[in-house]
Amino acid sequence: MAKLNTWIRAARLRTLLLSFSGTMLGSFLAINQVPEPVEGPAFWLTLLFAALTAMLLQMLCNFANDYGDFKKGVDDAHRVGPQRELQSGEISEKEMRKAMAVVAAICLISGALLLFVFAGLTWKELAVFAALGIGAVLASLLYTLGKRPYGYRGLGDLYCFLFFGWAAVAGTFYLATKQLDFSVLLPASAMGFLSNAVLNINNMRDIDNDRASGKNSLVVKIGLKKAFVYHCLLIGLAFVCLTIYLVLHHAAWYSYLFLLLSMLFVKDLVAIKKTKPELLDPFLGRQVKHSFLLVLVYGVLLLF
Repeated sequence: MAKLNTWIRAARLRTLLLSFSGTMLGSFLAINQVPEPVEGPAFWLTLLFAALTAMLLQMLCNFANDYGDFKKGVDDAHRVGPQRELQSGEISEKEMRKAMAVVAAICLISGALLLFVFAGLTWKELAVFAALGIGAVLASLLYTLGKRPYGYRGLGDLYCFLFFGWAAVAGTFYLATKQLDFSVLLPASAMGFLSNAVLNINNMRDIDNDRASGKNSLVVKIGLKKAFVYHCLLIGLAFVCLTIYLVLHHAAWYSYLFLLLSMLFVKDLVAIKKTKPELLDPFLGRQVKHSFLLVLVYGVLLLF
């Protein structure tokens, strides 16, 4: 039986922080647009379970990624990133399958409580969000599992953008406010771009092993030089979307102070440009932490 520390490593806590950032951004937007949203604890429980469900989805995706890559031979002795738990033998295939089933079940329970108990949705809204929830679970599993996993065909970025950007931010906002505000898609897109930046660093790091193993990530398809340009665009577009949202909502001047954080991202971009792919892993963690800090500062300034 694998130890608790082993499961914690397999869950990849730094990626859970990223999924939490998306729901946190949606929560900030909801609180900002509805000054007095609280009618009992339902509002806050909605935000809490939205965050919990998103992190469980991320954990499920991480377990499935670990299992799928191991079964397809991608996680072998040539892997340059942190050694995975199936690869090291610390977790068996049977244990990982059970873990995926347990996490998927808990995720569905959390999502059901969110939609059917706390969010107070109509039947039509329930049908839409239930379909999105089931789709998110399936997408988490099919990233590397199955005969034709979409993560092996360069479509991982699209999934990441839609579920950890639009769904996490705009979905949380709607569940909390019941308002349809299309301008929210701007910060939601920003979160999608930041999430893709994390995935892009991961894929840049693994490019040689992925190419040799037949995992055709977007980076494998376009090459390292274009992947770096793509990375710069992701960071730039994230800040542009966040800024346009403030302009549209006539935000106070001090709300734009979040732009000062762009220096952290620019510093990393300069360093990434000079770093060999196999040494990029520290920048993955930095991207997650900087994205979380950006969302936190942006949201706090928005509420003042």
